[in-house]
Amino acid sequence: MIPEKIGRYEIKQELGRGGMATVYLAYDPRFEREVAVKLLPSEMLHDPQFRVRFEREAKTIAMLEHPAIVPVYDFGEENGQPFFVMRFMGGGSLSDRIKQGPLSLQTAAEIMERLAPALDDAHARGIIHRDLKPGNILYDKRGDTYISDFGIAKLTEGGSNVTGSAVIGTPAYMSPEQAKGETIDSRADIYALGVILFEMLSGRQPYEADTPMGVVIKHITDPVTHILAVNPNLPPAIDTVLEKAMAKNRNDRFATAAELSAALSEVANKEKPELPASTRISKPQSLPVSNATMVQNHPPKVPIKNVTNKWVPIGIIGFLLVIGIAAIIFGAKLILPMFTRQATNTPVAVLSTSTSEVFLPTSTVVAPVVAPTVTLPISTPTTPDVVSTPQTIPVIGGADQVAFLANKDVFIMNVDGSNLQQITKDGTIKTNLQWLPSGTEMLYISGKCVRILEIATGKITDLTCFLYAETLDAFEVSPDGSQVAISLDHVLYVVPFNLETLKNAHDHPDLVAMKGCITGFKTILTPITSAHWSRDGLKLALGIWGVDAGRQVDMVRVVDISNCDAVNLSTLDEFPATFFTMDAYDKNPIIPSFNWDRQSLFVMNSVFFNGNFGPLYQYNMRTHKAGKINPIDGACCYLDANWSPDGTYLIFAFSDFRKGDSSYTELYYIPFGSVGTGANYTPIPLPAGLFKDTREAPHPILRPGK
Repeated sequence: MIPEKIGRYEIKQELGRGGMATVYLAYDPRFEREVAVKLLPSEMLHDPQFRVRFEREAKTIAMLEHPAIVPVYDFGEENGQPFFVMRFMGGGSLSDRIKQGPLSLQTAAEIMERLAPALDDAHARGIIHRDLKPGNILYDKRGDTYISDFGIAKLTEGGSNVTGSAVIGTPAYMSPEQAKGETIDSRADIYALGVILFEMLSGRQPYEADTPMGVVIKHITDPVTHILAVNPNLPPAIDTVLEKAMAKNRNDRFATAAELSAALSEVANKEKPELPASTRISKPQSLPVSNATMVQNHPPKVPIKNVTNKWVPIGIIGFLLVIGIAAIIFGAKLILPMFTRQATNTPVAVLSTSTSEVFLPTSTVVAPVVAPTVTLPISTPTTPDVVSTPQTIPVIGGADQVAFLANKDVFIMNVDGSNLQQITKDGTIKTNLQWLPSGTEMLYISGKCVRILEIATGKITDLTCFLYAETLDAFEVSPDGSQVAISLDHVLYVVPFNLETLKNAHDHPDLVAMKGCITGFKTILTPITSAHWSRDGLKLALGIWGVDAGRQVDMVRVVDISNCDAVNLSTLDEFPATFFTMDAYDKNPIIPSFNWDRQSLFVMNSVFFNGNFGPLYQYNMRTHKAGKINPIDGACCYLDANWSPDGTYLIFAFSDFRKGDSSYTELYYIPFGSVGTGANYTPIPLPAGLFKDTREAPHPILRPGK
């Protein structure tokens, strides 16, 4: 839902959405002008130091007053979400222009002449862009070019709990030292300018590969592709300029953007640039990759072939590097880099960060799980659909139907993907979706209210609304339907699941009066954020905010509630901090989703991509052993993994980081026993574009088969 206002700015429409920001066109009533408002997610403030960094860095960025830098007018917070206010650029981006075909040499020189002084001015102030690319070079309505998002990459890099890494950028424009995670300086931006120049003059990027990691390795090892092989109409001297701008050794590059611009202008004026002998280009060398590097990019285009094969040995070295990287990934603790990418549906360059992880599939054995591959229609009448139950519903993993969220509404289908139906059409935020024991009703949280959804009719009724509470975090009914675990203002209650009594429960005293098993559990260090029941109803797995090394972290604590002692709940297990860690958890200690088979096995994911998607982990409470499983080709990223009723299957959402901006949400239902065998799983067949918001949590849940 688009907000009406952010601060004093009146929102007119959404311009674009990315992994780390949403951009709106807004009206500033004070100055009576249109502006672009970039709203960052509230998770940016998860790091307690970020608020200080945000104000300090935002002021620095706002001080960049150059005619070729998109000015930042204002910054602030709205309901805990940081935002920037910038000049609205209505002329599209350089990326849009390049898609129409290569630019002339003279046009490219004019663009460089305008942007070079802006870049050098920022460098003189100690600010490195880190993510220069055609999508961050914008046009105003008069056709003048501007550099956008200057320094915001540095801002996001500074908060350790924001990105979870020390590397920020886009693989296609990354300097070798940046790709390897080394300390960078202004010459990394010079390298990116060289890549942009190549793309402007050829319509293609200099390095292309089947995978983003392949692109990164080529930046590190391959010589600069001869642009004359792509555009033979250019003067030969342009190769010299590009080789110097994109030199592997930063000491061999142009020292400033102005030097690059001057050399380009000489070529454009048909004068051979005289490059100082002291800065002749050194031969490219095969450089080691310092850390396992993960990348993300747009889907690859057709590769550009070099005019010579003399660099085949370097390709072999690149292959060996990949093997080395795989060894690092599977044999060592990994801190995963995160990168910025641009939204594709807006003329404003949208800041967003995401992560990419390189995994090698173990096999190509095909083991399909769910058979149908047809596209199913979604019925959309003005009233809720009536589910037409087929005569025979397949039962897989002890389940016959799946309910999930898409576009803030409830859908159900058979476990094989057939008979897809939309049940609600109110478009309100829903969480904690769960089947009630009857199998004919569902329960979910909406705001501070608990609602019951009748599947056959689509009727929604409020069970209760906790009007006086600040937050309602969990409301989960026990497997036998006799009790309910409630987290109200992060305080745990376990009370009888009595519909009549719960209708009158609106605050803490009402729950205490129900005289349940647990009538208020919370210590100052363990606010309760979620709750899941064991199969026997005697234990709870609680999502808590713990403390590790003086900072707040997400953890899972399993407690024994059989004695109903709210004061001295017996802790049976606590993780991940006690027994294992997850990729980048030390930098961004968030567990967006976890679940268990109600006995010993847990599944959970950390945060890397598209909001809350990340690598998938399993943990065995009996052995205290854990590991990353990533069942889909060994690739990231996952969310909302859940067990089947009999504990033999897993259902989860998957968003393939390898597809970059083209990624979309899929649902998989797979046999857990086949994980790690190299099986090639088939997603549940769903209509294309069903999940309009790729950041939305589908929260799939399974109904026990009858």
